[in-house]
Amino acid sequence: METDSSSALPTDTKKSSLGKDSNYLINVQGLNKQFDLKSGPVEVLHDINFHVIKNGFAIIFGPSGSGKSTLLNVLSGLEPPSKGTVEIAGQDLYALSADQRAHFRAQIMGIVHQENYWIKSLSVLENVAMPLYLTGSPKEAALTVARDSLQKVGMADFANHLPTVLSGGQQQRVSMARALVASPKLILADEPTGSLDSKNGQMIMDLLLYFQRELDRTVVLVTHNIEYLPLSDTQLYIFDGRLTEAHRGQKMPTEIMNSLKSQIAELTKMEKAHEI
Repeated sequence: METDSSSALPTDTKKSSLGKDSNYLINVQGLNKQFDLKSGPVEVLHDINFHVIKNGFAIIFGPSGSGKSTLLNVLSGLEPPSKGTVEIAGQDLYALSADQRAHFRAQIMGIVHQENYWIKSLSVLENVAMPLYLTGSPKEAALTVARDSLQKVGMADFANHLPTVLSGGQQQRVSMARALVASPKLILADEPTGSLDSKNGQMIMDLLLYFQRELDRTVVLVTHNIEYLPLSDTQLYIFDGRLTEAHRGQKMPTEIMNSLKSQIAELTKMEKAHEI
């Protein structure tokens, strides 16, 4: 399969001078996102600034409706910002056309969703190999890499199964293998444990840490689970579209501390209610 020249990255936009620190894999500056509705404009993200280091583990958290999913869509190249710049691996993401962003995303990013999307007529192995097919890899070479990716997540024995017969936890591990198969620099995970029990959720978190610590990937996780925060080196708290950034070793900002105290108080209240 030949690469469409219209989607290839032009030589004059491959790298950007936005990031002043080459240790950053993600550098976001002055990001705003506004949706124009019939009732009027709605600003969802307000002046967002943050960075994530290479081989870092960042967690985006906050209440429902705070802008987490919108931010993840902007980072993945699916939702152009109204203002600001998004630099991924030295590339100004929105200096590229939509086709070029799709090509860049396939090369640089692996994405894990809460709900999995499978080609139901294909085996687990073929579903995992699909990102490689789409970038032009020969079938046998793609299947070999896909088997290795399944091995990394402990799902090699299920390669010839249909994905829909697997449990929710097993499907999520296969989704992790698919995200890893093209050797991306960046793993974006959108609530991957949201529909899993605690045991399977911990297995997914262990895999994300394995990707970061052993395979040298950068991980960005969107979650509601505050118990995962100590695993990260960057915490990105969103509330009403405004972001507060914290890094390991720094004092936790007041906005994040107040949010954690509020969530802990709510959990304590729920626990006491169950005891009655």
